[in-house]
Amino acid sequence: MTNLSDQVHAAALETIAVIDIGKTTAKLVLLDAGKGIELDARSLANEVLPEGPYPHADVERLFNFIVETLRAFAESHAVSAISITTHGATAALMAGNELALPVLDYEHPAPDDIRKRYDEVRPDFGETLTPALPGGLNLGAQIFWQAETFPDEFSRVTAILTYAQYWAFRLTSQLASEVTSLGCHTDLWAPVPNRFSSLVEKMGWTHLFPPLKRADQIVGTLTAELAALTGLSAETPVATGIHDSNASLVPHLRGATAPFNVISSGTWTIHMHVGGATDWLDPTRDSLANVDYLGRPVPTARFMGGREFAAIAGKQAGIPTTADAQHIIDNDIVALPSLAHGVGPFGHQMGKLPAGINQLDTGQKAALASLYLALNSTVALGICGTGTRIIVEGPLARNQLYLGVLRYLTGIPVSASDDATGTSLGAAMLFTNVGLDHKNGEASYKSVEPILLDGLTSYAERWRRLAESPRT
Repeated sequence: MTNLSDQVHAAALETIAVIDIGKTTAKLVLLDAGKGIELDARSLANEVLPEGPYPHADVERLFNFIVETLRAFAESHAVSAISITTHGATAALMAGNELALPVLDYEHPAPDDIRKRYDEVRPDFGETLTPALPGGLNLGAQIFWQAETFPDEFSRVTAILTYAQYWAFRLTSQLASEVTSLGCHTDLWAPVPNRFSSLVEKMGWTHLFPPLKRADQIVGTLTAELAALTGLSAETPVATGIHDSNASLVPHLRGATAPFNVISSGTWTIHMHVGGATDWLDPTRDSLANVDYLGRPVPTARFMGGREFAAIAGKQAGIPTTADAQHIIDNDIVALPSLAHGVGPFGHQMGKLPAGINQLDTGQKAALASLYLALNSTVALGICGTGTRIIVEGPLARNQLYLGVLRYLTGIPVSASDDATGTSLGAAMLFTNVGLDHKNGEASYKSVEPILLDGLTSYAERWRRLAESPRT
């Protein structure tokens, strides 16, 4: 299989535009292909449209944002290539070149009777290494619900595209399937034999999935229409696209020695154990196997850290200090999981904020949220397994309290990635080793020192007991 480095000579790449569509925010980042530094970036709140047959992605608003931003990039830089990364658990049902149905929001739950019927046909955990998840987090459940509820529209479906590949299609008119998007808790993929699951054949969907292409292959070049709209060359190559958590893995797969952990942060906090075994995954605790861009299973545990941080700290969070954290510990103030109910190691528990949270200032709230995330991360790492090193990327790589507490609680070396663009660098690296330190072949990391707080050990032990205790 020919990859991008074979198809596009690195010397020909000056800049790479990355389309990065997260659940909360969509952004475009323009990177210098030689140095991996950010040249420009634009972002847009990713909103869900409530009207219509069900809540769905506003793909036309996103498309217009992509076109406008690419045009702006082209006015100041020569854009050499485009890569795409998106959140998972999302698919586009195509009828020719149009959508047969709107792109369903994965947080919209199917009716109980349909979910019950789906649970009767979905493969067991041993095949897919995917637990039964709430809402539409199992992508197979979404497709099943759409097929059952809208049979006329579904009868028109000619292709099922996972989300990154939908955007690749919008740019190039080329169809493809890709394993990182298929392998992220969809029920559609069997990671160990590395093939579609029995569900796809059972439901008669096999012919609807386009041929597989690797994330680091070129799916095509810009359509003439897009070239005209953006001012880019019609020869601009576009990568097949990659699931965002797996994009975060790419720099580390090329630079670090397994076994190690990567914590990818954003709306979700994803804990991945590269080089780890899948034997000990627990389907009752939101652990599963992701699939990296080379098709290998990656033991994973996760929780909705970004959303839970905001639930504790508020939208305008302060910057927590060690004094803030010490205040939280000294006064035994705890937030209990799961504040995003139904997901994470404690998804079966109802989350609970402390009674006096409104008396805390912004720094203290941020300290409480940081401690909450660090404690949850230690549990998640215990589920997916730990290697010899933990690498944190995304927003949490800039949270010094989270990093230092995690280093203290795990006893394992922790490094913070210098990559300020989160998943975008990994997506760009599908074309070439942008952003690597060429002296040692590694991405740039900062070592983290443990933060020593009086009473932290006993605080963590009490938090764990309370988190695991039944409550109403």
